[in-house]
Parts: sequence; structure tokens; C-alpha cells
Amino acid sequence: QPQLVESGGGLVQAGGSLRLSCAASGSIFSGNTMGWYRQAPGKQREWVAAITSGGFTNYADSVKGRFTISRDNTKNTVYLQMNSLKPEDTAVYYCNRLIGWVSWGQGTQVTVSS
Repeated sequence: QPQLVESGGGLVQAGGSLRLSCAASGSIFSGNTMGWYRQAPGKQREWVAAITSGGFTNYADSVKGRFTISRDNTKNTVYLQMNSLKPEDTAVYYCNRLIGWVSWGQGTQVTVSS
């Protein structure tokens, strides 16, 4: 059963930082472009950032310059470093493949207070 386990969320003040982690089973991770997504209350899930197996990255305009996605291919783990957090970043954050989603994990809650 493919698995995704997100962690690292929490409550932080505006301007603060958090680092999210996502551990994926090898069948999901190896050779695939991985992405971070988020879903705010009452809104649809949206794409946040992606990273190819070779390390090329892309970001949604709303987080460009503040968030950094990275991956450790030896640990089947993808990270999201979030700096200069804003209240509008409050959401449940998920990871998954960029293409060909597998079952979603439980996500990790990020709450940014103003």
C-alpha cells in the first residue's frame, strides 16, 4: 500500500518559519516529481511547489521567494521550508506526486496567526 506521511506543521506567528517533511514509500517517490499541496478551510486543494527527481523546482506565485522545496532521494523524503509565513498560508499541507496522484496522507496543519 503506497504511503505518504506528512509532519512538521504547527502554530506560528506571521513572519515565522516552519519546515514540513513528507516520507513516501519508494514506489511513490523514486524517479517521480513530487509536489506539496495545501487546502484551506472552505477552499479547494491547491498546488504549492514541485521538485523533479533531479532537483528542478517550481512554485506557485503565492509562495515564490518564501518557500523552498527539497528532497532527499536516499530517504524517500520531500521537504518544504516555509519562511515569512502569512495568515493566508494557513491550511492543511499535503504531499503527493505531481502527476498520477496516489492516496492522500493525513496532511499536516499549518496555522499562522496575525
